[in-house]
Amino acid sequence: MTTELSTILEQLRDMLARSEVPFMVAGSFASTVHGIPRTTHDLDIVIDPPDRDALVRLLDALAPERFYFDREAAFDALARRSMFNVIDIASAWKIDFILRKNRPFSRSEFGRRSPSELLGVRVDVATAEDTVIAKLEWSKTSGGSERQRRDVAGILATTGDLLDRAYIERWVDALDLVDEWRAAYAMPPT
Repeated sequence: MTTELSTILEQLRDMLARSEVPFMVAGSFASTVHGIPRTTHDLDIVIDPPDRDALVRLLDALAPERFYFDREAAFDALARRSMFNVIDIASAWKIDFILRKNRPFSRSEFGRRSPSELLGVRVDVATAEDTVIAKLEWSKTSGGSERQRRDVAGILATTGDLLDRAYIERWVDALDLVDEWRAAYAMPPT
């Protein structure tokens, strides 16, 4: 499975580069890079196409015999700055392409992405701090997700004093995530 996913990730990285679509790996794979690994069934990739033409180039690169996706859903996601899914037909891996939101935190998060090695593939990944903040947001949105909070606890346990806590707390305050931050901070990692 790891070889299969690393091949998919490498192909996506190359397609995104050729299409001139900046990206970063986020979500559970980012929290695994910075924290404690956990099983997931999808790959979250935040993209920031500079225009519709760049998105078209990416979609055209996704061979229909290899990848299933809805072109109109992708254009709608671009217009609404939301997300669309791509399924690798051979493996059934789901890739969530998330359009970078046009708000201060999302611009900061995307600008801070950093190169990392994931499954043997060199890709840009959301920083540990930004992954914490994004996980706290997902937890709040889903009504207090224990899974998201455990991911945060895993990053805290693994990365510890290396985290820029002032940066995290600034966004925790700005995004009204104080309760989520406290709950995750008090949770033991697993």
